[in-house]
Amino acid sequence: MKVLFLTQVLPYPPDSGPKVKTWNVIKSLAKDHDITLVSFVRGDQSADVAHLESICQAVHTIEIKRGMIRDLWALTVSFLTREPFLMVRDRRASMFHIVDQLCQETAFEIVHADQLNMAQYALKVIGAHRVLDAHNALWLLYKRLCETMNPGLKKWILNRDWRLLSRYEGDICRTFDAILAVSEEDRSALEEVAGVQLPIKVIPISIDLKENSTIKRRGSTERILHIGTMYWPANIDGVHWFLDEIWPLVRSRRNGVTFDIIGASPPKDLWQLNQDNSGVNVHGYVVDPTPFLEQAAMLVVPLRAGSGMRVKILNALAQGIPVVTSSVGCEGIHVISGRHLLIADDPETFANAVIAILEDNTLRDRLVSEGQELIRAKYDTRIVSTELSAMYYELINPEKNLNGS
Repeated sequence: MKVLFLTQVLPYPPDSGPKVKTWNVIKSLAKDHDITLVSFVRGDQSADVAHLESICQAVHTIEIKRGMIRDLWALTVSFLTREPFLMVRDRRASMFHIVDQLCQETAFEIVHADQLNMAQYALKVIGAHRVLDAHNALWLLYKRLCETMNPGLKKWILNRDWRLLSRYEGDICRTFDAILAVSEEDRSALEEVAGVQLPIKVIPISIDLKENSTIKRRGSTERILHIGTMYWPANIDGVHWFLDEIWPLVRSRRNGVTFDIIGASPPKDLWQLNQDNSGVNVHGYVVDPTPFLEQAAMLVVPLRAGSGMRVKILNALAQGIPVVTSSVGCEGIHVISGRHLLIADDPETFANAVIAILEDNTLRDRLVSEGQELIRAKYDTRIVSTELSAMYYELINPEKNLNGS
């Protein structure tokens, strides 16, 4: 069938959690359906577009620029209209125009909005079944993030926006024919704000094991690794929490340990850590993190705010990298602490978990073995991806599926 697929970021290369999820979805769907991809891009991404064109029927892009002036304008509109700032910020007339133009040329059977930001464009598509791919319950993510912030203007603005998001996200969900959630926790959060039972199908994020094979690690090391886009507020908060409250406890017991932070656009205060001899190495964006993974004793995911699922944890488990995270960090993933990874929610317990992996080879080996088995059993793309295509057909032929014929 003909599918119009709308994305807020170009899903290639798959170098962040949202892009990994979307890349695997598109790869899977393109085997059976004609995918017309429309995406925002940042700068020249022509080489990445060419790669996507090899699997999609067509790819169309709209450049999106952000900045302080644009954000102030969006904030003003938000105050005047009581629409969430995050939705106004990504509203572009050029995106509405290209969606309208494509719909005049092609009768799409499905319009697939990847993340809440793109739902406003999908609503303009007439005659197609609407699918909202909710990578997370956005209102809940920002509510949790707000709760971690110190009092001030930013906290006040975010507190306002998550409340607006809760209403907006609930309204949007009620207008779509099908909603994809990655976890039961997100299903509950979306239905909470919608106020009704929704046509939600829970399909966990999956990963391609061909692209995430076992990393050949270089024996026992004293290097701890964090991977994540460092302009994302939840990642920034988590890294600061780790550095301020957990890292000193670890260093007091293992003075030779080092902490590598990988991810695009770290704030200035993190870059400055490279100069203070604290054992912290901030690297910014890295095209290929394999050398860091080979040297890592573990991946830490110290999240205090989030929703959805952390692809970085799925990747690490598949690659044989031990993981220490928080309850929020591994939410939505069917893991057991002490079996697949270690979970800790306070500084002392988190530090103890880090030290345990550094010192206990038996524990480390067990986590690696059980973690990889979990991924093979539950989160392999080949297992999960067939559910999405089946949902498409159910939307198009509900009576056929109802009768089982």
